[in-house]
Amino acid sequence: MAERVAVYKPYLGSGKVWLRDQSLPNGPSYHIGNVSELKLTHDETVIEQQDFTSSGGGTHAEVRRINSVTAAITMHDLNADNLALATKGTNTTVVAGTITDEAGTAHKGALIRLAKPSPTTVVVTSSDGNTTYTEGTDYDIAGAGIVIATTGALADEIDALGTPSDGVPVLIDYAYGAYNELEALTQGNANWALTFDGVNEADGDSPQIVDLHKVNLGAASELSLIGDALGTIGVEGKCLKDSSQGAGKSAYYRVQQA
Repeated sequence: MAERVAVYKPYLGSGKVWLRDQSLPNGPSYHIGNVSELKLTHDETVIEQQDFTSSGGGTHAEVRRINSVTAAITMHDLNADNLALATKGTNTTVVAGTITDEAGTAHKGALIRLAKPSPTTVVVTSSDGNTTYTEGTDYDIAGAGIVIATTGALADEIDALGTPSDGVPVLIDYAYGAYNELEALTQGNANWALTFDGVNEADGDSPQIVDLHKVNLGAASELSLIGDALGTIGVEGKCLKDSSQGAGKSAYYRVQQA
């Protein structure tokens, strides 16, 4: 038996989690922000053979086989990249710009959803361009577009139609700032290389570094959009075999501990 390392090693881990596209060996690893839990779970099958040589039974032989290793991550930074990761989506950065004559239909008290978020310098006109409506009187600005007032010139026109469901066609000019746009559920399986660059707070902040060579992360089971607590995203996935690690090396993960 090899000489044992120091026995005393209580553990309380903290640190940063980094992800890299596993298909790009020389690609960048990105920090995913505040992570409250990074957990590995080993699932195994136990095959037993009973002892039939004497009364009372017992176990004659046992074989244990690892079925899988699952990595679970709880993230607290709900940025667009992490949302894309958790929803198997794509994130696109949209530059600031302006929109001219976006068509909409006004209904009393209803939202006109604009193509771009957080509009500024909004100008709303009739579909023929002859009438300009007034912010704060005929409509208000919201993050998702504009909300038509229940009183004012637009409301009067809607009442005059006699069929409110038809609404009043309008044209909208506005500016918008840069933003990120996430399209959820647009990606298939993607494998990630994960590095935990951590320390053991219970042992003088000694290094605790873990590399998961190939993890197939699944979509988050839920995404809470309204609640009474700060949001989190939980994702998990299986550690897959990475045969490129070579002889004598784990094909799944490595721990480096000082």
